[in-house]
Amino acid sequence: MSAPAYSLRDGNSIPAIGLGTYGLNDQKGIEAIVSGIADGYRLIDTAYIYGNEDVVGEAVRRTDVDRSDLIITTKLPGRHHGFDETVASFEESRRRLDLDWVDLYLIHWPLPRIDKYVDSWRAMISLREKGLVRSIGVSNFTPAMLTRLIDETGVVPVVNQIELHPYFPQPELRAFHDEHDIRTESYTPLGKGTELLSEPAITAIAAEHGVTPAQTVLRWHVELEAVPIPKSADSARRRENLDVFGFSLTTEEVDAISALARGRIGGDPESREEL
Repeated sequence: MSAPAYSLRDGNSIPAIGLGTYGLNDQKGIEAIVSGIADGYRLIDTAYIYGNEDVVGEAVRRTDVDRSDLIITTKLPGRHHGFDETVASFEESRRRLDLDWVDLYLIHWPLPRIDKYVDSWRAMISLREKGLVRSIGVSNFTPAMLTRLIDETGVVPVVNQIELHPYFPQPELRAFHDEHDIRTESYTPLGKGTELLSEPAITAIAAEHGVTPAQTVLRWHVELEAVPIPKSADSARRRENLDVFGFSLTTEEVDAISALARGRIGGDPESREEL
């Protein structure tokens, strides 16, 4: 089982679903990621601040899937914003991952008060030009922040990884992405820590299709053409999360799920200072 892929604006591609790795650490984390790759995940998402880039790297070494078939993502932490700092941080991440190249490198949070994300973006453009990164993007950026990057550098991020789930469907930001050919990636896709999966609208649609509520929500992301990145330490749940391409939702079902909107769970990009 594997996911279909979308083309990115830079000519590369990205699978339609990925494996989140936050909290997957030590030997159990390695085993979970190796198992996930064996099950068909090809997009593996980590970050400097997750503290598990070495775990992801070890999993990549242990899998028998060809490196060129994997899309490994990591992210720049707020403490390393700035041109030179970004280059040094990337090399630190690449060393821990033990990879010749990183497939997708993201600015994790914009930190507008510090106001160095454009400098970091210029560094990432340089890293891409040197072939050390295949694709570059951002996370948690607003339309105004994306516009500034584009206006000041001429380079459009290929993805923006954002908090996205039925409680926070972000239609305006997704519309901006569509307008600029930026692929939406969804973190917290299942509304972690909320009662989302027990919502009557979702359980009813799940029953109609003979799937689980989690599969229903992940399929909602697919219908939006966003790339969800669910994380699970449970092997059966990981396989279940990947198995969302054998059914589809109607426009009415998608709208009913989107109508659950009530607000974000995580930090606000305008004020969150992830350092």
